[in-house]
Amino acid sequence: MDRANVVVIGGGVVGCAIAHALSSRWQDVFVLEALPKLGMLTSTRNSGVIHSGIYYPPGSLKARHCVRGNRLMYEFCRAQNVPHKNIGKIVVASSPEQENDLRALMKNGEANGVEGLRIIDRPAMRAREPHVEGCCALEVPSTGILSSEDLVKAFARVAADRGAHILNHAKVERLETIPDGIRVTSAAGEIETNCLVNSAGLFADDIAAMIGSNMARHKIYPVRGEYCELVRAKQDWVRGLVYPLPHAPGLSLGTHLTKTLWGSVLVGPTARYIEDKNDYERDREPVDDFARAAGILLPGIERSDFVLAYSGIRPKLIPPSSPDVHEHGTGIVDFIIERDPEFPRVLQLMGIESPGLTSAPAIAEHVTQLVSEILN
Repeated sequence: MDRANVVVIGGGVVGCAIAHALSSRWQDVFVLEALPKLGMLTSTRNSGVIHSGIYYPPGSLKARHCVRGNRLMYEFCRAQNVPHKNIGKIVVASSPEQENDLRALMKNGEANGVEGLRIIDRPAMRAREPHVEGCCALEVPSTGILSSEDLVKAFARVAADRGAHILNHAKVERLETIPDGIRVTSAAGEIETNCLVNSAGLFADDIAAMIGSNMARHKIYPVRGEYCELVRAKQDWVRGLVYPLPHAPGLSLGTHLTKTLWGSVLVGPTARYIEDKNDYERDREPVDDFARAAGILLPGIERSDFVLAYSGIRPKLIPPSSPDVHEHGTGIVDFIIERDPEFPRVLQLMGIESPGLTSAPAIAEHVTQLVSEILN
């Protein structure tokens, strides 16, 4: 039977970033992806934003890995020719009553080490985004955009060039502990490994349950985020990235406006708990809801200016019944990245939602340290 040093379950952006990092130190690294292509789920069904790290509590894994990941991401994209652009963003206060919250958000970002933050007044905001309405805004220069699909491919390509084995159509079916490792049975066959990394995203709790780990108590609650696009005639109404001030209660950073690398403008995402982790299309949000939410930032925009786009699903760790279902403040739930207390050769990554894309290379550094403890 084949023997691996490390098997990574999940070929999303985080799994491929981990393979990229591990393959620089160890041979016999395997990535098992259930689907026909890498990164088909959460990794590429998002806004494609390189986040700065302003929203998360200081000292949290989300804050640390997002700020570190932001820098590493730009370096990797430049080195590997991944399409990207450092365009910055503004977070808009729609009324004077929100200005104190905007300043609190700036202070939180500064505490996390985000550089270059400043409050700009309405004339400066309008000079940057002539169609956006608000009383002032927080300017965040380190935010950017990228092609998430090209990013996943680049991480996987470099890992494979270093000798990593990237397998699609390899859904994991069984996990067994053996005296010196873990036996993994997948649709691609059986393999034994010295170390197992659970980076299965939406299905991380299912993988934890498969091995019998108590970590499966960290249930993944799927939250669908849907997008619209502005019609071509209105694409010049948005020049960059425009976010509202995060509001609570809520499940996301709010309906924001994203100018993509291709010139289109995404509006979204929404946020709604769903039952099925594979339900991307049933009972889609009406276009009127997007028009109403976007109209706060873009007065004069009309329903006919929107067309439905794609949707994505986020792996939330907070249940819908919780009173703290919001991202900003005490209700935030941090990433889980740790060795399994019951199975010391297993690393569990759970709740890797936003800012998971930006954080991917920093999460990979973190995982590499933990893998080193196991293999050494």
